[in-house]
Amino acid sequence: MTIDEPHHDIKAVFFDIDGTLTSFVTHTVPVSTVEAIHRLQAEGIKVFICTGRAPSQMNVVLDTMPVTFDGIVAFNGQYCFDNTGFFASQAIDTDDIRIIINWLAAHPEVVCNFGEKDYVYFNHSNERLQATWKKLGKTAPTRYFDDPMPRAITHETFQISPFIAAEQEAELVSLCSNIRGVRWHPDFTDLIPADGGKPRGIQRFMEHYGIAREQTMAFGDGGNDTDMLAFAGIGVAMGNATAEPKAAADYITDDVDHDGVLNALLHWGVLKD
Repeated sequence: MTIDEPHHDIKAVFFDIDGTLTSFVTHTVPVSTVEAIHRLQAEGIKVFICTGRAPSQMNVVLDTMPVTFDGIVAFNGQYCFDNTGFFASQAIDTDDIRIIINWLAAHPEVVCNFGEKDYVYFNHSNERLQATWKKLGKTAPTRYFDDPMPRAITHETFQISPFIAAEQEAELVSLCSNIRGVRWHPDFTDLIPADGGKPRGIQRFMEHYGIAREQTMAFGDGGNDTDMLAFAGIGVAMGNATAEPKAAADYITDDVDHDGVLNALLHWGVLKD
């Protein structure tokens, strides 16, 4: 949707976590956001998490919210589930995992995160990782460390996140057959299957619940939200979002610390004053 007009037929709303639900300033979810989600549910509108985080890394945020979400899109679309038994996933191809591990062996200074369903680990630590985790404050999940060879080959791995610059990302992606990078933080990129992503996760729930694309709304703030905001019926970039998601969005709302979620829902007529 490109026309700035009220929209009353939204059936599902998808929320990123970091920088969208949670504030990078307070590291909490604003009260107005929680109340807005409760109001959506009271109207019969389904609410979903759509994040780059792993399932095991969400509770540090979700346990602080008195909200039961209708479903979870994790690993940037690669792992979808709800509490009714619905499940769909797409792991990274093992050939591409081998290529990434070999590249890391040639670049031993690079810290990298490997994401499984119930276990997320780093190959090692350094000052860059420590600084990034400090910025996340109390929303930062527990860090674990392990050897990705052969673990990443023998265990389903849904996302690999090396702490590299855009130039190194392009080099690494070019070596793989079915990989692309989506970046929500300047320090690292999330490597996922090239045919995956948050829109694919949204589609899985659309198909499951019989929801049309134009009946979806999505909120995000990072580069890994760009495709999601372009795909959704209404894509909303937070005021604190980076340039890419703002360019892809139908609407730019206020930042997370100034009732951005609630204000956008009111603007589009999804909720009433």
